[in-house]
Amino acid sequence: MDPLAIAGIMLVLLVFFIFLGIYVGVSLAFLSFAGLWWISGNVEVAIRLLGTTSFAAIMDYVFGVIPFFVAMGLLSNVSGASGDLYTAFGLLTRRIRGGLGVATVFSNAVFAAITGVSVASAAVFSKISLPEMLKAGYEKKFALGVVAGSSVLGMLIPPSVLFVIYGVISEQAIGRLFMAGVLPGLVLTAVYSFGIYIMVSRRPRLIMSQEALDGRKTWEKIGMGQFVRAFFNCWGVVLLIIVTLGSIWFGFCTPTEAGAVGAFGALVLGLGKRQMNLPKFWRVLMDTGITTSGIFFLLIAAQMYSRMLAISGLAQWSSEWVISLQVSPIVIILMFLLIFFIMGCFIDSVSIMLLTLPLMLPIVQKLGYDLIWFGIVSTVVIEMGLVTPPFGMVVFAMKAALGEEARIEEIFQGSYPFLFMLIVTIAILIFFPGLSTWLPSLM
Repeated sequence: MDPLAIAGIMLVLLVFFIFLGIYVGVSLAFLSFAGLWWISGNVEVAIRLLGTTSFAAIMDYVFGVIPFFVAMGLLSNVSGASGDLYTAFGLLTRRIRGGLGVATVFSNAVFAAITGVSVASAAVFSKISLPEMLKAGYEKKFALGVVAGSSVLGMLIPPSVLFVIYGVISEQAIGRLFMAGVLPGLVLTAVYSFGIYIMVSRRPRLIMSQEALDGRKTWEKIGMGQFVRAFFNCWGVVLLIIVTLGSIWFGFCTPTEAGAVGAFGALVLGLGKRQMNLPKFWRVLMDTGITTSGIFFLLIAAQMYSRMLAISGLAQWSSEWVISLQVSPIVIILMFLLIFFIMGCFIDSVSIMLLTLPLMLPIVQKLGYDLIWFGIVSTVVIEMGLVTPPFGMVVFAMKAALGEEARIEEIFQGSYPFLFMLIVTIAILIFFPGLSTWLPSLM
């Protein structure tokens, strides 16, 4: 049979397996192996490719950045960094309508710079900011939506696991991708904050009590000393971010080395605050290993998948076919983004990138678009899937953290306005590509 037809059959079976609920990594590995066997007609060829791929796929030095940044986020969380950030920003935004919601967004933006995982942000701030908003009189669905929506910042503001994976697949520099995410992350933070202010101004019942509405009675007894102390408690987190991202920006460290420095700094921060002990440290190491091994397994399976597509010629054929279409290049980009959004409703972010990018990136490059810009826009669209039914990993992470305190339906309903804000942000990034490419161009 023609190799193109075999690759097409494998793709159809891959979609079928995913809808059956079979783990994406297992589906990719099995079907890639079967496809290579079928195309070559020799099982030894497929076995040899499986062996070399398993070794070559993750032996690259750059993959060390994943466990380091995962450990950095987990260690920072143990140190109580998230709580310190929320307290400080709560004081800063106390006079603003919806100030606690804006404080949650700001805190998530800064916390994103040390964790890089949206699900972790959702679980943490469900416990920290949600009780405070409910206590202040915020409508429950609105408060849940603020936490869920702002958690998306975890994958956009560097360091981000998705940027590492995108960089490996697209062969773009990880450090440049990290810097590219800074301005879009700030844009999304501003859109969220402005959106919360508009929502609260138009519908005051979202923050039902008058005390929550004017934001004054709750904080009027706070003195300057307490204000200064709250921000001083955040010095370690700020220093950690400056050292980690600054070392990449100025070229002192590679992303992998910066990740190691950040993880060590987060450990020192936890010890300095007397929040770290041996059981907690062991738990962090275990969680880091579990998270990293899952990502590495997916990467190995994805490399098998990419090799099968390349050998079959499907990647080259699809690229030529799409470019031959008589439509504007931006229409093709929007079609790709729509595919990302639809897939995000059913499977996780990492799997979406591993499944689609080997076919899409050659097309995007031939159309003349900057791959770093496409990576940023793609990440934002893919992250929309974290708060859309039925998959919504952020929503389920919040449900797991809150237990019976919230229903899944309430979290999804509260998230809908923030989906609209994400769409606004995507439109801004498409119309102003310089927001994604300016900082990397200065490196």
